[in-house]
Amino acid sequence: MKTLDVVALVKDYPEESLRRGQVGTVVDAPSPGVYLVEFADVEGEPYAFLAAPEADWLVLHHRPALRVA
Repeated sequence: MKTLDVVALVKDYPEESLRRGQVGTVVDAPSPGVYLVEFADVEGEPYAFLAAPEADWLVLHHRPALRVA
């Protein structure tokens, strides 16, 4: 993963009021294998930040993968 990747949570974080499937943007990697993600509403207003290990994120792709011949 890298900065500005769009990701979704793969597990709930009830203490942060975040649920599996919520979508955010990677804004930092504070330590190896840990990513800080910002969650924003449809108007772009941030409502949460979460630092969690890479295993808790699914990178979303908006384009097809390149085919290798």
